[in-house]
This record gives sequence, structure tokens and C-alpha cells, in this order.
Amino acid sequence: MDTIVLEAKTRNQITALNVRRQGLIPAVFYGAKQKSHNLMLDYQTFRRVFEKAGQNTVLELVIDGKEKTNVLVQDLQYDPVSDKFTHIDFKYVDLNKEVETEVPIELTGESKAVREMQGTITSTKDFITVKCLAKSIPHSIIVDISILEDFSASIRVKDIKLPEGVVTSDDPELVLVNVTPPKAEEEEAPAIEAEAVPAEGAVLSGAEGAPAKDEKTKEAADKES
Repeated sequence: MDTIVLEAKTRNQITALNVRRQGLIPAVFYGAKQKSHNLMLDYQTFRRVFEKAGQNTVLELVIDGKEKTNVLVQDLQYDPVSDKFTHIDFKYVDLNKEVETEVPIELTGESKAVREMQGTITSTKDFITVKCLAKSIPHSIIVDISILEDFSASIRVKDIKLPEGVVTSDDPELVLVNVTPPKAEEEEAPAIEAEAVPAEGAVLSGAEGAPAKDEKTKEAADKES
């Protein structure tokens, strides 16, 4: 496993707000039998490391250029408007002890049901929960979708081949990936206007049966005479 190093500095009495104003991210470090630290680190440096490592890769956190410790990103907070990182929790991990974490699923290959039948890949989860030694956490779980040849095929948790020493606590029968068929095109039926059928005894108006205007006038003149 390649070591990914991340440097941080002790925050001391600087408030989180002032840290952010300097273009830095406030953070904390904690863990069993470990001294907790309030930290701050460069925003862009962390962003690049996190894009590469994600939340399930062990990092070597270097505090004030001297103290080195192995950590996982335990929690991340975001700004609801800008979606920028606003706070990080680093948790100490012992590389030789078992941990439980979520590992992202990475789809590979090409499905016949998608290529030839215009189906759509559907994923119910984008990660698998695994248990293993911290030093053995895989960066991602590769899932080959080329076995999805028709709409009846699916890939379940039990179908995933995990690295040696890695197990999952997820339901083995849980469907992770399948292919849904395209929606049938609805036939456009021509709109048929229903003919109005007058109720029994109703008087039709205008061209549909009412007396013409000149006929009404003639009847009124006959009465007057």
C-alpha cells in the first residue's frame, strides 16, 4: 500500500472562522489512547489528497512537521451553499487492527443489455461495507458488468470477489447492479371529439336545431296581427 502523506499544523487558539478566512481548513485528530489535536491544513492540498485517497484510504498525518500518525477521514463537513469543505475529523487507526469502513464500487466492462437492447445500468448502492485490517483496505471494489447480458441478469453482493482478508457485512442477496429495459413509447392516439347528444326534451340552439332568427320574428308578427 502506497503511503499518502498529509501535513497539518496545530491550531492552538485560532478560531475555525479565522482559519477558513486564511484559506485553510480546521480539523481535529483523535483516537483510542491518542492525544487529541485541533489542527489546520491547506485547503487545496487536502482537496487533491482527498480526490486521490477518498474516505477509506489510510493517510499518514504529519503534525507540525514531526509527529506522524496513521488516520482515516472519519467525518467531513461541507458548506451548504458552496459545497466546500469546512471541517475534517481525522481518526487514528492501528494498521494491524481490523476496521469496518465503506469502499466505493467501481463499474468496469460493457453490458450486452445496454449495448444491444438500449437498457440502462441501475445501481442500488455505490459502496460496500467491508471489514479488514486497516492496512488492507482496498481503494475500490471492481465490479465487471459484462455479465449483464439481458434484463433478467443482476449482480449481487455474493457475486463480488473481494481481496484476500477482506469480508463484507452486507446482505449477500442484495442486488447491487442490474439493467432496466427502455421505457415503451406510448402510441399517440388521435383525439376523437365526442358528439354532444342532447338530453331528452332539450332544445337545440343555432344551426343544431333552434329556430332561425327570421322565423322567430315572423311568429311574433303573426301574433300581433
